[in-house]
Amino acid sequence: MQQLWHFIDGKRVSGTSGRKADIYNPATGEVQAQVPLANAADMDSAVQGAARAQVAWGATNPQRRARVLMEFIRLLHRDMDKLAEALSREHGKTLPDAKGDVIRGLEVAEFCLGAPHLLKGEYTDGAGPGIDMYSMRQPLGVAAGITPFNFPAMIPMWKFCPAIAAGNAFILKPSERDPSVPLMLAELMQEAGLPDGILQVVNGDKEAVDAILDHEGISAVGFVGSTPIAAYIYERGCANGKRVQCFGGAKNHMIIMPDADMDQAADALIGAGFGAAGERCMAISVAVPVGEGTADKLMEKLAPKVEALKIGPYTGGDDVDFGPLVTAEAKARVGGLVESGVEAGAKLVVDGRGFSMQGYEDGFFFGACLFDHVTPDMDIYTQEIFGPVLVTVRAENYEDALKLAMDHEYGNGTAIFTRDGDAARDFAARINVGMVGINVPIPVPLAYYTFGGWKKSSFGDLNQHGPDAFRFYTKTKTVTARWPSGIKDGAEFSIPVMK
Repeated sequence: MQQLWHFIDGKRVSGTSGRKADIYNPATGEVQAQVPLANAADMDSAVQGAARAQVAWGATNPQRRARVLMEFIRLLHRDMDKLAEALSREHGKTLPDAKGDVIRGLEVAEFCLGAPHLLKGEYTDGAGPGIDMYSMRQPLGVAAGITPFNFPAMIPMWKFCPAIAAGNAFILKPSERDPSVPLMLAELMQEAGLPDGILQVVNGDKEAVDAILDHEGISAVGFVGSTPIAAYIYERGCANGKRVQCFGGAKNHMIIMPDADMDQAADALIGAGFGAAGERCMAISVAVPVGEGTADKLMEKLAPKVEALKIGPYTGGDDVDFGPLVTAEAKARVGGLVESGVEAGAKLVVDGRGFSMQGYEDGFFFGACLFDHVTPDMDIYTQEIFGPVLVTVRAENYEDALKLAMDHEYGNGTAIFTRDGDAARDFAARINVGMVGINVPIPVPLAYYTFGGWKKSSFGDLNQHGPDAFRFYTKTKTVTARWPSGIKDGAEFSIPVMK
C-alpha cells in the first residue's frame, strides 16, 4: 500500500505523530493509500522552516517571484493528465472534471503573474511643504490554507499562488481524504524554482488545524469547507490575532422564469446540479420554477434527463456524467437526507437510492435523485446535501422566488434564467447573494474577479483570488517623508497640517 508524506523544507517527511489516515478509492471502496496526520510538533517544524525561508523570498522582487509561477504553469500543462488521474483516483471525479479542477487553479496562477503590478503602492509628492507620502504593500510572513476534498487542485492554488506571489511563505493543510494532488503541486512548485520552505504541505485532521490556528508564527489563515467549521476557524483564528477568511456551505437557487428557454434551463440544471456528483459549493441544488405551468414544463424536461445520466468510475470513459461520492460516510449522509425528504412528503420523481454498478458494488456510488413539491421547512431544502440530489420548490410568482433565495441562511451563488432583461437586472441588484448568474448556472467568477459568498457562506471581509487575494496576503505601510532644504528651524510640537 502506498504511504504518503508531508512536504516540508523541500523534502518528503513522514512526521513524528505516528498517526495515519486511510485514503479510499471511492469507486471500489478499497483503501489505496495512507497519509500521515501531523501533530503540533510537525506543524511547528513546518512553520519554523517557512519563517526562515520567507525572509529572502519576501526580499525577492515581484517579477522574479512571478517567473517561478510562470514555470509552474508550464509544468501544470506538462503534467495535466497525471494530475487529473491522481485527482480522479482519490476523489472519484471524471477525468474531464478533474482537468477542469486543475485548470481553474492554473488560471489563478496566471492572474498572479501580474503580481508586480498588483503589489504597487500609491505615491503623492508635495502632500505638504517638502513632504511626500507613499504606501507599500508588504508580505505578512507565513500564511496558511486549510482546503477541502472537493477541489484538491483548484482551491489550494487559489490560496498559495497569490500568497507566494505576494512574498509570503505558505503552509497548506489539504483534505486528508485526497492529499496526493496537493503534494504533487508542491513538488511542481519546487521544480519551477521555488525555494525550499516557501510552500509546506502538512497533512492532518483537527489536531493539525488547531496547531495552525494557535501558532504564533502564522499571520493569516484561509479556509474552505462547511459553515460550522468555517465559523470555528474564523472565531479561533481571530481570537489569536490572525487575519482570517473562511468560506462555508451553500444552497444555491436557480430561478426559472416563465419566459425562459426550458430546454436550456433543464440542461443547465442537469450540469450544475449533478456534475461532480453534486459535491461542489457552487452546485445548483434548488430549482425554483415560477408558476405551476413553468414547473410542470420544467419537470417534464428534467425527469428523463436525470434518469438518463450515466454514472460510473473515472475509468469508464469521457461519457460518464459523474462518479461516486468521496466516502462511505458521505454516501450515508446523502441517503439519510433523501429518506428525510420522502418522509416529509416531498415527491421523489427520480429515485437513485437503489443504484448499484456491477463490479463496483462496494463503491460509494449514489444515483441521481430529483425531488418536486419541496417546501422550505424540509431538511432537504434547508441543509446542504452535497450529493447528486436536485430539489424543486415551486414559487407562485417572481417575488416569492426571490424571497426564497434571500431568506435562506446561505448566500454563495444563485442564478436566474429568463429572456427579460428587466427581471434579470432587478434580480442581480436585489439578491443578497455573493455570486449571480444570468442564464449562467454556475456563476464562478474568472480569476481576475473575486470569489466569495454572503451570509453564512462567508466569514471575513475579503474574497478569494482576484485583487482581494493580494489585499488579504499583504499589509500596507504608509510612509511620510520630508527632506528639508536649508538650515533646520527647530522642533515642532503640534501635529503638522496643510497651510
